Amino acid sequence: MARDTSAQCKQCRREGQKLFLKGARCFTDKCGVERRSYPPGEHGRGRMRQSEYRAQLREKQKAKRYYQVLEKQFASYYDKASRQQGVTGENLLRLLECRLDNVVYRMGFAATRAEARQLVSHKAITVNEKPVTIASYQVKAGDIVQVREKSRKQLRIQSALNVASQVGLPDWVDVNAEQFRGVFKSAPGRDDVLPDINENLVVELYSK
Repeated sequence: MARDTSAQCKQCRREGQKLFLKGARCFTDKCGVERRSYPPGEHGRGRMRQSEYRAQLREKQKAKRYYQVLEKQFASYYDKASRQQGVTGENLLRLLECRLDNVVYRMGFAATRAEARQLVSHKAITVNEKPVTIASYQVKAGDIVQVREKSRKQLRIQSALNVASQVGLPDWVDVNAEQFRGVFKSAPGRDDVLPDINENLVVELYSK
């Protein structure tokens, strides 16, 4: 399973904001962005040369890291979004939000998307009572996502649910924590997605 192995706190610092890659740690004063708000590296505190291309590239990198997908996957999602009806940028975010690993994370069954991907690959998650091991599986409206009974005693799942109950869940999922069961009510709209991502810059970058 390919993944980005670079330091997670450095990824957040590079993008200048929290991407919530380390779960509960991101809500404490140990968060890398809280401790060092400047980019990593020898020249992190220096003046960065601003350009249109740099802004577009940074926005793409931010979106990739936020959803924990690699370059080839991200480009594939953009290609698919550009062929769908509607606004390409919004289509792209919707496709990323409907990934099974993201839905598992949004429902509070995992503290991070990386942890959610591991639960999926280890057959701990079912969709409509059938085990699914593909993290990129596109969840559809009305699908029931559930933690398998033999995996419910995992402390990391219980801990993630506790954090989710404090932080809150999005309106487009309905979760029963006692049954480790959630319903994907509908694909999220643009207002339901992280507002700090400017998808128009991503579209401009790929349109060149």
